[in-house]
Amino acid sequence: MGTKTKIAAAAAVVLVLLLAGGAYAYDSSHKDEIASGVTVAGVDVGGMTAEEAEAAVRRSLLKPLREPLEVSYDGETWRLPGERLKIHADVSAAVAEALAASQDGGLPTRLVRDLSGGSLDKAIGAEVSYSQPAINRFVRHVAAEIDREPRNAAVEPSGEALEVVASEAGRKVRDVRLTRELKAAVTDAAAPRTIVAAVHSTAPEVTTKEVAGRYPSYLTLDRSTFTLRLWEDLKLARTYTVAVGMEGLETPEGLYEIQAKEENPVWHVPESAWAGDLAGQTIPPGPSNPIKARWMAIYEGAGIHGTEETSSLGSAASHGCVRMAIPDVEELYDQVEVGTPIFIG
Repeated sequence: MGTKTKIAAAAAVVLVLLLAGGAYAYDSSHKDEIASGVTVAGVDVGGMTAEEAEAAVRRSLLKPLREPLEVSYDGETWRLPGERLKIHADVSAAVAEALAASQDGGLPTRLVRDLSGGSLDKAIGAEVSYSQPAINRFVRHVAAEIDREPRNAAVEPSGEALEVVASEAGRKVRDVRLTRELKAAVTDAAAPRTIVAAVHSTAPEVTTKEVAGRYPSYLTLDRSTFTLRLWEDLKLARTYTVAVGMEGLETPEGLYEIQAKEENPVWHVPESAWAGDLAGQTIPPGPSNPIKARWMAIYEGAGIHGTEETSSLGSAASHGCVRMAIPDVEELYDQVEVGTPIFIG
């Protein structure tokens, strides 16, 4: 080998060493930088140091996630503060993975990529954790505020009338769906922070159309006018003039029902001072028994019965019972069953 050839070879070796050293130096100077095209949690961190990348990811990812979540319904809003969610993401681990991925492929691969303006095209996620019990408690609270039991149709009686209270559908939060939507929002910075609660309707057991069928018969007694009314399917069918309890022995006010029925009843005389010597006795049907024709028990010895003392009708004259003319009590007896409501007002 000639001298010139040796010099050229040596120069080539030197050049290779210089290029290799330069490449190594270049690579070493960028070893703490994340390669272009790398994202962490959707944030482009290419060209950043680990410290810069962590700050960018926390700013872009965690700050929005720590904003409060809200649920709205029908003009009302409920808020779940971000601090209760205890949101956490292992950003450091994700950035470390990005940095490690940037070093993959060896020096030649990295050098060619960097010098040619190429990118790594690597997406790395950052796992977000949060307090699931906080979400569950929040959903229960919202549901308790929104949920409403259905209202059955009902009857509100007074001494002279029956008023039908219309049924009303209830509502119930679709809590499984709401929980799912909140969990999705708490981990997605781009998701809306306010969720409109979805509800479904719950039907009453007794609708307005059905309530009359539950009351084939109903009685109301207006003591002030001595009027007993019979209602059939909640419509007024008959009115009767009756006698009610005298002062001190008033016919009991309130809502009761027909507890028992008896034709030509026996009179079980109550242990009361007004009964005198008859107190505690049992009087069979007949002339000495003031309870004539029919008996419909109401409450603690008080009931509806026939009387021959028709002059007492339209007054407060009894010892607590409701007296009726015999034809009237016989007619009424056949129209009501045990269990028929009677409101005394």
